[in-house]
Amino acid sequence: MSQNLDKLKEKIAEAHKGGGKKRIAKQHEKKKLTARERVEYLLDENSFEEIGILVTHRTTDFGMENQKFYGDGVVTGYGTIHGKLVYIFAQDFTVFGGSLSETHAEKICKIMDMAVKVGAPIIGLNDSGGARIQEGVKSLGGYADIFHRNVKASGVIPQISAIMGPCAGGAVYSPAMTDFTLMVEDTSYMFVTGPNVVKTVTNEEVTSEELGGASTHSTKSGVTHLTCANDIVCLEDVKKLLSYMPQNNKAAPEKLPFELGDEHREVLEKIVPDSSNKPYDMHEVIQGIIDADTFFEIHKNYADNILVGFARLGGRSVGIIANQPMSLAGVLDVNSSKKAARFTRFCDCFNIPLLVLVDVPGFLPGTDQEWNGIILNGAKLLYALSEATVPKVTVITRKAYGGAYDVMNSKHIGADFNFAWPTAEIAVMGAKGASEIIFRKEISEAEDPEKKLAEKEAEYAEKFATPFEAAQRGFIDEVIMPKDTRRKLIKAFSALENKSVLRPVRKHGNIPL
Repeated sequence: MSQNLDKLKEKIAEAHKGGGKKRIAKQHEKKKLTARERVEYLLDENSFEEIGILVTHRTTDFGMENQKFYGDGVVTGYGTIHGKLVYIFAQDFTVFGGSLSETHAEKICKIMDMAVKVGAPIIGLNDSGGARIQEGVKSLGGYADIFHRNVKASGVIPQISAIMGPCAGGAVYSPAMTDFTLMVEDTSYMFVTGPNVVKTVTNEEVTSEELGGASTHSTKSGVTHLTCANDIVCLEDVKKLLSYMPQNNKAAPEKLPFELGDEHREVLEKIVPDSSNKPYDMHEVIQGIIDADTFFEIHKNYADNILVGFARLGGRSVGIIANQPMSLAGVLDVNSSKKAARFTRFCDCFNIPLLVLVDVPGFLPGTDQEWNGIILNGAKLLYALSEATVPKVTVITRKAYGGAYDVMNSKHIGADFNFAWPTAEIAVMGAKGASEIIFRKEISEAEDPEKKLAEKEAEYAEKFATPFEAAQRGFIDEVIMPKDTRRKLIKAFSALENKSVLRPVRKHGNIPL
């Protein structure tokens, strides 16, 4: 044991030797960091206080009594990031492959409990081969103890998981229940059952990377929110994420100093094309509205027909949900509905105001969507935005058709301010489709059906494909010029700063899962 302690001291000394973060970044730009190097790089210099450094496992089976290492494969403790308290655990793959034992789990549970008590974020740096087989049910019980704490902490403190190595079996469910999951490209993977089991059961040949790599989970499953080129980028993204969040659900995100000036943005006037059938990039609208270079996109590679992410507007942290006309014309489908609903609920948990930018022609039709539950999944987004009590502001830039108009933070489901650009088209459906239904008889009996259709299409568009009918009913608070959008939004969110909503007493709602 004394030899192990000496080795541990050497590890700690090596991790802290001259140069600090700069040395780590320079030496390990392309390589994996050790658990201690990850902790040192992530936290403010000299702020880390380790807990449980002398813990060892209690197993005596399979010769394990002769294989004990201080810390038992996980570094736990607390420190600060940009001066704010966080709790952290970093699994050490060099000790039993980072496998989770009873004591390993106890260390993680201890700091999770402390994080909830004091109201500080918890960060997990995952690099583990899974449950320690030699401990049997004790290791499985350890996972369940962690899962239970994930659930109790949900919506109370931010929880962030960085997958920086293998994460298999039961280990994957804790990250899945945290608020955000990051993965490192080429060195990390997540799956419930590995390639060998898959081959045995289904006879499929698949690599670890194909089955559960960063690319797979960022594009196909949606399990991971951010992918990172290496450990350094991953840790920097964790810091950036935290900068938009409060410490807990009783606090507000930090507001940076800002003075309202001439906030007109002429660039917004030229983004939406004259033809309603031409796409444009909603990123350009976002960049024209927010504080310069503050948009931090989440789930960038998954369901890209909707954009979600954090930004600053007048120094204030906001969550943005926006249809993306460049992908599938910005329709809502199964995956985009889930993506936006999950993001909405996080922002509502932690007092982050929501800005919703709308250009949606409706829900994606087709058997694939219906059979995969577009009804149920579309209802998730509807439920999430209806339930949210944070300040909610909507800007309709172009199309807002059918039920998707209702779902995308309409006045009817509790939006506080609803603005529309003059280019907005708010209707049950597009002018052409509506005219073909309403004026079917007139068109079929006309001498020139195509000319008659064009006339009726123009007639319908003039009446309904504008924001003014909705504004007359009070469903739109104001029709604004695009260049005025930033100024209007800054003032709107400022006016909503002290918003308070009294909700019915209940245990919890029943979101359509």
